[in-house]
Amino acid sequence: MKALRGVGVLALIVLLSGCSALSSIPFDPEGSLDRITGGTLRVGVSDAPGLVEMEADRAAGPLADLVAGFAEERDARVQWTAGSEEELVDRLETGDLDLAIGGMTEETPWLDRASVTRGYDGIPGANGRRIVVLLPLGENGLQSALEAFLDERVGP
Repeated sequence: MKALRGVGVLALIVLLSGCSALSSIPFDPEGSLDRITGGTLRVGVSDAPGLVEMEADRAAGPLADLVAGFAEERDARVQWTAGSEEELVDRLETGDLDLAIGGMTEETPWLDRASVTRGYDGIPGANGRRIVVLLPLGENGLQSALEAFLDERVGP
């Protein structure tokens, strides 16, 4: 009987320790959301006229404004970097960028190299396309927070 009680206590400890792990879901293995909060959101930009374009060292356009609003909610400043989609995906993979924006849609060819938000056709300049934002693979906390922000601003 004592052995059975010991097994029950052990099972309870394992169950409760699992519950504490669940409290941090969605999880960012690289801590992106925590790092950008009060820090810097590093955003790569691939020009997409009417949606987002680099102007000197800063991005402009409706998609850039949304990203800047997300950063502001996190008390973060935005560091903009221009590049081709391929360059930006490479930089997402190496951890040099937190987001990549441009004219990417749900049909993006980068699905095996980057995480992709839901598509948003309510962004001004989308012209009926379902625009997505690319993130490093596995940064689910950041993606969840960004999608919640975009859902609120432009609808799911």
